[in-house]
Amino acid sequence: MKLKKFIWINTFSIFVISFLAHFLYEWFPNSLFALFFPVNESVWEHMKMLYSCIMFYGIMEYFIYKKLRYPVNNFLLSLFLRGYLSIPIYLIIYLPLDKIFGHHMIIAISVLFISILLSEIISYFVKQKENSSILNLLSIFFIIIGFVIFGYLTYHPIKTNLFYDEHHHKYGINIYTK
Repeated sequence: MKLKKFIWINTFSIFVISFLAHFLYEWFPNSLFALFFPVNESVWEHMKMLYSCIMFYGIMEYFIYKKLRYPVNNFLLSLFLRGYLSIPIYLIIYLPLDKIFGHHMIIAISVLFISILLSEIISYFVKQKENSSILNLLSIFFIIIGFVIFGYLTYHPIKTNLFYDEHHHKYGINIYTK
């Protein structure tokens, strides 16, 4: 199987996992799930979901490559870049559309798919480069930092529109405005 096929497999897999992840905290409200999955309907919490799904799928992807004995360069670097780049890609596309048309689920879902796809394409090119042990090692650190930042901001959100859940009128996990 060619690496290009994995762009589509990974994109669809992460996209499907995102639908399940969207509801995990609602179904099983606990502190562990709050760190990885959306605790409200804010844009920020959905970015946490996107990041977590990419990272969790990355674990499965690693074992798929191992099982197929498929050599991949810069796996951790590509995973780090996918997780971090998918967020600004999503926001750059979604926020202007949301401002113009308002919140529509079809727009949000379409932009989710596009951001996953674009980050997978970038990841493909990184996997084509010569392996860099240093960058792969640093990527582990930054992947963990991403989870720490998302977890911290779940419990200590910044009072901006990005963190505000308009449906439930709250920020973060339990901080209500009324």
